[in-house]
Order: sequence, then structure tokens, then C-alpha cells
Amino acid sequence: MKIALIGYGKMGKEIEQEALACQHTICAKIDQDNEWQLHHEAIREADIAIDFSVPDKAVGNILKCFERNIPVVVGVTGWYEQLDFIIKTCLEQQKSLFYAPNFSIGMNIMFNLNKRLVRLASKYGYQFELFEAHHEQKLDKPSGTAIKLANDIIEASEYQKWTLNKINTDLFIDVIRQGDTKGIHEVRAQSEIDKLTIRHEAFSRKGFAKGAIAAATFLIDKKGVFTMTDLLNE
Repeated sequence: MKIALIGYGKMGKEIEQEALACQHTICAKIDQDNEWQLHHEAIREADIAIDFSVPDKAVGNILKCFERNIPVVVGVTGWYEQLDFIIKTCLEQQKSLFYAPNFSIGMNIMFNLNKRLVRLASKYGYQFELFEAHHEQKLDKPSGTAIKLANDIIEASEYQKWTLNKINTDLFIDVIRQGDTKGIHEVRAQSEIDKLTIRHEAFSRKGFAKGAIAAATFLIDKKGVFTMTDLLNE
């Protein structure tokens, strides 16, 4: 594959290493808005784009890929308030989008475990809360991964919403931004007699990079909107 990298921070560099190790080519690196024009010809050669930029650029980057008919894999979170618009645009224009709050295979296993835990534990009076920690440069708070975990709990329980403030009636998400933490997510279910915890901790960014490259390979020659569920089911 010829890959256009959108966002050339720590994750962009990790994806570049993984792509080259898999014998793919990086045909363009876009880290600033003016580089879309600067690397115009190189971008046109791309089979696919992978975006790990920043939340306030994600929607614009996706639309730029749609305009150029380039399938795009998006690992940025913090823009999902516009997700319905992007999905509608993608389907109407017959473009190709793969998005996920987390590309780690292990984390996606935890998503499944979380759904099973809340279905079982809610019946027996367990109360839930979440914890997540990331590096201090991460802009969105809480993470898209934590929000997905929270929404899955809300869907299968009596919680109505999540909150960053500890209020008895809402689902509390405890958030920390410190150092170079790669990503920690915990779901805690507690009753009067015991406590259950499921936890995922990323040791490096390599797992996210591998998942992004797998998603890019999956998306080639497909039209529509896809997630990690589609990739794992395949």
C-alpha cells in the first residue's frame, strides 16, 4: 500500500515504522494544513490515508480525503459529535471510512468483556465506575476509549449519563493525564460484598500501529463505514 500519514506525532511515527516493516510505502506526511497543497501530487498517489492528528482537524482531514477519493482510517478521537454527519456524507458520496476509538486488539477484547460484565453484574446490584490515564499531551478528556466503555455500560444499565465529577447517580470516569502513559483503562464494578475490575494497559504504541495498518489493509477496495468490529469479525 501507498499510505498518506496525516499527523506526524508519536503515533504517526510509530505507524510509519510499522508500515515500513510490513513493506508498505509512505508517500506523504501531512502535519500542517499547508502540507495538503505542498504534497498535492504525492497525496494523489496514496492508496489509503491514516489519520492520527488532533481532534479539531479530524473532520476537515476526513472531508479532504473524501474529496480526493482516498479511503481513510481515523484513530483520532474527540470529534465524535460530528460522527453522524461524517457517516452520512461517507455513505451518500460512496466513500470509505474506518474509525475506531482504539485500534489495540487487546482493548477491543476488553470492549467485549465490558459488555458481558455489565449485563451480568447489573442484575446483582453492582455499581460501576471507570478510570483512564494517558500521556499529558493527550487533548481529549476523557479518551474516546473511555467514552465507548461508558456508553456500553449506560446502554445495558440504569445509568443515564457519564460524568467527570463523582455524583452518585451518574457513571463516574476518573481521568489522569501524566508523563508518557501509553493508555490505561479500568472498569470497576462494586457491590456491598466485593469488587470486580477489568483493566487494559498499553505498554507501547506498537499495538495501536499494528491495528491501524490492519484496518488500512481491510479497507482497501471497500466502500462504506467500518469499525474494529468489522475487522475482528472478518
